[in-house]
Amino acid sequence: MGKIRINKLALELNIPNDKIIDELKKKDVPVKNHMSSIEGEVVEYIRGLFTEKKPAAKTKKKAPAKKVSTVVKPITAKTAAKAAALKKAAQAEEAKKAAQAKTSAKPKAAKTKAAPQPKAAQAKKEEADIDKQKASRKLGLKVVIISEEAGKKKAAKAPKEKPAAKKKKEEPKAPPAKTLQEKQPQEVPSVEPPVEEESFEVVQLMDNMPLRDVAEKLKCTPNDIIMDLMTLGTMATINQSLSLEVASKIADQRGFEVEVITPELDLGFEEEQQEDLEKDRIPRPPIVTIMGHVDHGKTSLLDAIRKTNVTSREAGGITQHIGAYQVTIKGSTITFLDTPGHEAFTAMRARGAQVTDTVVLVVAADDGVKPQTLEAIHHANAGGVPLLVAINKIDKPDAKPEEVKKQLADQGLLPEEWGGQTIFTEVSAIQGQGIDHLLELILLQAEIMELKANPTLRGRGVIIEAHLDKGRGPVATLMVQNGQLKVGDPFIAGNYFGKVRAMVNDQGDDIQEASLSTPVEVIGLPEVPNPGDTFMVVKDEKRARQLSNLKIQRQRESVLLQKPRITMDDLHQQIVEGKIQELNLIIKADVQGSIQAVREAFKKLGTEKVRVKIIHDAVGGITESDILLASASNALIIGFNVRPTFKAEAMAAKEKVDVRLYSIIYEAIDDIKKALEGLLEPTFKERIMGRAEVREIFSIPKVGVIAGCQVISGTLERNSKARLVRDNVVVYEGKIQSLRRFKDDVKEVASGYECGLALDKFQDLKQGDIVEPFILEEVAPG
Repeated sequence: MGKIRINKLALELNIPNDKIIDELKKKDVPVKNHMSSIEGEVVEYIRGLFTEKKPAAKTKKKAPAKKVSTVVKPITAKTAAKAAALKKAAQAEEAKKAAQAKTSAKPKAAKTKAAPQPKAAQAKKEEADIDKQKASRKLGLKVVIISEEAGKKKAAKAPKEKPAAKKKKEEPKAPPAKTLQEKQPQEVPSVEPPVEEESFEVVQLMDNMPLRDVAEKLKCTPNDIIMDLMTLGTMATINQSLSLEVASKIADQRGFEVEVITPELDLGFEEEQQEDLEKDRIPRPPIVTIMGHVDHGKTSLLDAIRKTNVTSREAGGITQHIGAYQVTIKGSTITFLDTPGHEAFTAMRARGAQVTDTVVLVVAADDGVKPQTLEAIHHANAGGVPLLVAINKIDKPDAKPEEVKKQLADQGLLPEEWGGQTIFTEVSAIQGQGIDHLLELILLQAEIMELKANPTLRGRGVIIEAHLDKGRGPVATLMVQNGQLKVGDPFIAGNYFGKVRAMVNDQGDDIQEASLSTPVEVIGLPEVPNPGDTFMVVKDEKRARQLSNLKIQRQRESVLLQKPRITMDDLHQQIVEGKIQELNLIIKADVQGSIQAVREAFKKLGTEKVRVKIIHDAVGGITESDILLASASNALIIGFNVRPTFKAEAMAAKEKVDVRLYSIIYEAIDDIKKALEGLLEPTFKERIMGRAEVREIFSIPKVGVIAGCQVISGTLERNSKARLVRDNVVVYEGKIQSLRRFKDDVKEVASGYECGLALDKFQDLKQGDIVEPFILEEVAPG
């Protein structure tokens, strides 16, 4: 007996899926949903159970022309009285069959004729069938439904049985039991309907696939997909892209097995895939990133590790800096990413590259947890990378490692000795104390994680850094994650293709091949690729050129189909469409008290459909690092009395990150609540008209304080609304009272010119302050 899905069996038996699932759960049969498959005795049990419950309804609805017959055991004297109820039903059935046989000599014609009976005769036949089956059940008989195909086969084998049945009808009436017994040998071979072997067609789908492409893969029209989406409560057009989750649901409903592929595979990269056998996989060195607050000793720790483990070169030699290096301890290797902390880590994650296996968080024992420490924790947690804490500077007299542990425990990093799961170790980068123990702990963590890769394959990995060298041209630092990279290999890096012409390791030596977790500088690309892009060795340059062109074409298409960033305006629509189940927020404020109040308030805003999660919060202005984290985590940024830096604002516009700025906490809470419910009213969006930097302060008697300013962008207008920003924190909001150029009052001053200005009812101006005039424009949500 083959497998069959629950939904197909339910369709066959004309019953809801839930009924079958409930019965299976009663019998402790493990099933997940209506797409689960069952087999053998379980199918028999369900089919027998629900066939007995609804024989007539199934016979009429599923196949009107199907033949219903009964298989009976020999009737004894005790049960003969009960069989009398069956007599009329059997005679009526024989009469119908005889009438059908008269109309045509062919069995098929008899079946065709039987369908359009008068309503009265149809009802009478149905009633007779029901009576007959009821009587059979009273006698302990089993009612069996013979499939239409089986009926056809039987008719083909014995076409002359119909006239014989007619002759039998004309003879004197025989006992009902005898008539039924005579049928028994003919009906026994077809007790069970034929069950088709369950075969699922595999379809390859990827994330953000256009609806028309999904329809083509599932062998249906786009309108069919749109109708399926409507049943799931989602509205879509033919040009929209579908998430992998939604596309998989539709494929399951249509009886397909889903194989998830990456965009590279969709482009034809599967031809470059080699068989990755488990027996060929070996442990690979862990890749470690060091993070922490400024001045807590990250660089000193890296230097100490290098001095301890890296063999010094000849006098005057300079070790090549390529953004990553390897150290060896007790025969095992560790790869360190020597990059600018969490900025590079997050930039790579924003491009979809997961390079780091472990993050070492450096915290000074005499300084404790600081803002950048918290930022590093949040970035590592958002990337799902395990943390190992190194408490540095323990040689200082005022070192308090236990106090540091308490502070980190408050952030969710509970030490192992306190019953937690975070590894802590104490080091001194200056004295070299605890360095070897730290490296041993990193190796222990790697052993627990069971990091393995296959060195026999063609090389694959991630671009760590890339730059344009005057003498060598485009140079890229590659991290080999799987396989081997050799000089002469044709490869693709990002959208570009090239050939490995030379490789340099972290010691500055020319090498011919690089294996697992090895960082190398590669020369041979025509352009500078982006850090975070993947690279892959292919079989020849012709194939590399072909795939490179396909990637460039796909990138152009993906600009139109890229997954939209979450914004406050379309938040409710994305929740309804099932695109998000978690709302990620980044909170920046001018004081710590505001952050604590907001955290508590936002935690209560989650609903059944979406959970509110604060992935990062800190005191200070909105920086480029915040924009990168929001871009990588698809998060909203909420600011209280703070402003984004000029570069952060430009990056937010480029990355399409929604930054919301507030001066009152309750306005932010109210807006989030309304956005979750889809009730967000038209808002007023700020448009910055310009920026001016205060260069000089003049105090004039009877007039007040005048600021000598340089307009650095846009224009300044008299009487316009403006704010004063000091160190990215708003200290004043009002209007520009007066504006002068030389001795003349002017209406506006353009970019690049100097002017004097006074703010309405504000005198506390300082050099370096930024004046931002702005206007409010009403914007409808969505």
